[in-house]
Amino acid sequence: MSNPRARSRGLRDDKFHEECGVVAVYGHPEASKLAYLGLYALQHRGQESAGICTSDGHTVYCRKSMGHVADIFTKPVLAELLGDKAIGHTRYSTAGDTALANAQPFAVNCNKGSVAVAHNGNITNAAELRRDLERTGSIFQSNSDTETVLHLVARSSERTLAGALRDALLQLEGAFSLVFLAQDRMIVARDPNGFRPLAIGEMEISGGRKCYVAASETCAFDLISATYVNDVEPGEMVIVGPEGVTRERFAPAQPRAQCVFEHVYFARPDSMVFGRSVQESRENLGRLLAHENPVPADIVVPVPDSGVAAALGYASESGIPFRHALIRNHYVGRTFIEPSQAIRDFGVKLKLNPVRSLLQGKSVILVDDSIVRGTTSRKIVRMVRQAGAREVHLRISCPPTISPCFYGVDTPTKGELIASSHTVEEIRRFVEADTLGYLSVGSLRKAVGDDQRHEYCYACYTGDYPTELINIEELMAGRKRG
Repeated sequence: MSNPRARSRGLRDDKFHEECGVVAVYGHPEASKLAYLGLYALQHRGQESAGICTSDGHTVYCRKSMGHVADIFTKPVLAELLGDKAIGHTRYSTAGDTALANAQPFAVNCNKGSVAVAHNGNITNAAELRRDLERTGSIFQSNSDTETVLHLVARSSERTLAGALRDALLQLEGAFSLVFLAQDRMIVARDPNGFRPLAIGEMEISGGRKCYVAASETCAFDLISATYVNDVEPGEMVIVGPEGVTRERFAPAQPRAQCVFEHVYFARPDSMVFGRSVQESRENLGRLLAHENPVPADIVVPVPDSGVAAALGYASESGIPFRHALIRNHYVGRTFIEPSQAIRDFGVKLKLNPVRSLLQGKSVILVDDSIVRGTTSRKIVRMVRQAGAREVHLRISCPPTISPCFYGVDTPTKGELIASSHTVEEIRRFVEADTLGYLSVGSLRKAVGDDQRHEYCYACYTGDYPTELINIEELMAGRKRG
C-alpha cells in the first residue's frame, strides 16, 4: 500500500475515514456495559482508541486506551466504571495525532463539578479559540479540538452546567455532535447545521422506568435493544437529569448541511442516519447509477463492503446478475508482516481476493463508493483483469470528489484528490478500466431524498462549503484533531 498512514492501520489507502463515534446512557444500572456495547457497534467509525466515562451521582470514573473497544473494556475494567450514567467514544485519528493524550472522552474537575465530554466532528475555529484561551492562562493537555469545549465550559460565567455548555457551544464553529456527562446528568447536542449524526433512543428497565441513550448511529441501539425515538435536531441541546428530559435550542436555526457521505460510505447499512435508512439510500445510488451509466456486461460485482448495497441497486435496475466475485478478508489486523521482497499490490491482495470462476472470460461491472487518489481502484481493476475478466467497467456511486472536507472527514488535500485535477477520461486511463462512470450530484440528491429539501452538505463534490471557514491553512495542516 502506498499510504503509510493506511499501512499502519490496515486500511485501504484510497478511502475517506470518519473520525469517531459517540454514545451516551442515562438511567441504567449497567450503564458502562451499554456504553461498551454501543461503542462495539460503532467500531467501524474509529479504530485507534476508545474511552468510557461513567457517573454514580457523586464521582465521574474514566477509562480510555489505544486499541479496539473489545480489547480495552474487559470485564474487570467495566466493573470499575460505576454508575447509571455513561458516555463513550471510539476514535480514528489522522497522522501525528495517534496518542493516548488525544483519546476521548476528556474529563476534568472544575468550578462546575466533575464533567466529561466527547464529540464527533471538527471545530473549524478551534485553533483561534485555543490561542485566546492560552493567552488568558488555560493549559491544554492535548491537541484535540474537543478539549477546547471543556475549557470554555470551565471559564464560563454562567452558574449552571447547562448554561455554561450553552455559552461554550455558541462560540464554536464547524461540526460537532457532542455528548457531555456530569455527576447527575447527561447532555447531548448537535451543531446548528447538523453536519454529523446523533440519534436519541430509549429503553424500559425494571419498575417501568426509562433509560435514555444517544449514539452516532442507530445500529448501536439495536445491539442493546433500545428503541430509536428521533434525532437531536441541529442547534438543539437535550438535557437528561433528575428532573427528566429537557430539549432546547441553544442556537438559531441554520440551513441544514448533513454529511451526505454518511449515506454513501461511512455509516453501517443497518443504521438510520439523519432519520433515513442507509441501506435504502445506497440501493437508490446503485439504481440511479445504472440509469445514468448503463453498459452491456455479464455480471455486477461490488467492491466489499461499502459497494455491496449500491451494486445490488445497479443489478436490480440493469437486470444484470449480481455476483460476490471479490471476497474480503475480515480478519486483517491493524498490523501485518509484509514480505521483504515486495509482492505487487500486496495491500489489496491482503484484504480482497477474486473468485476466478466467476470472473473468467466475463465483462464485469465493478461498483465502488468512491475514488479518492485512484491508486487502490487501479489495483482492484488489475486484480479483476488478472483473474480473467474480459472487460472491467468501473462504476462509482457518488460524484467525483474534488475538495477536502473540514467538518469531520479525514480526506486528502485537494492536490491528492485525483478528480480535482483530472477529467473522467484521464481517471479512467489511470485506473485502467475499460469505462468509468460516476453518479451525478443531482442523482445523489435524489437517492437520499434531498432533491427538494436541500438539507445535505455536498462540499466534497462541489467545493461549495456551507459555512465560513476560518484559517484554511491551519485546518489543512491539523485537520482533524477531534
